[in-house]
Amino acid sequence: MAAFTVIDHTELGASASSWDVTSIPSSYDHLYMEVSCRTDSGSTVDQWGLRFNADTGSNYSETNLYAWSSTVASGRDTAETSINNMWGCAGGGSAANTFGMLTMWIPHYANTANFKQALGRWACEFDGTTNYQWAVGMQAGLWPDTSAIDQITLIDATGDDFVQYSTFTLYGVTGA
Repeated sequence: MAAFTVIDHTELGASASSWDVTSIPSSYDHLYMEVSCRTDSGSTVDQWGLRFNADTGSNYSETNLYAWSSTVASGRDTAETSINNMWGCAGGGSAANTFGMLTMWIPHYANTANFKQALGRWACEFDGTTNYQWAVGMQAGLWPDTSAIDQITLIDATGDDFVQYSTFTLYGVTGA
């Protein structure tokens, strides 16, 4: 049976441009992240990005399957500065007190023989059915580096701030 240990839990008391966890111990098998967020963007749905070990180079890639209209879509991006295009953060234009969500699995994060993967699901609700006012999706991201991950940073990919009460939890997972 898998055991989940909280490495970091942060609830923002004020707006912040990012969430950053450093000195992640290498003693777990995998990492798992849960996020509930809202930004000060004027849009209803906002995107954010994931970086490892403070690497801001254009070397991340991702593949997405998502819907934010009546048509399901997919996409692939390479040469990105983060694993981004995760549209699960509610923007300031969404219904009051609405937060989006993300769960992210980062398998074998401490392995130094392979590139690092991130597998996630995200959703952002809206109080209507208007296209592009809500989003749901899943994503596979790749960081082509063999370094063990010891730092994770979440940023708003459009430069907005995460607002008060956004929560970020990082778990170390063993036995899974």
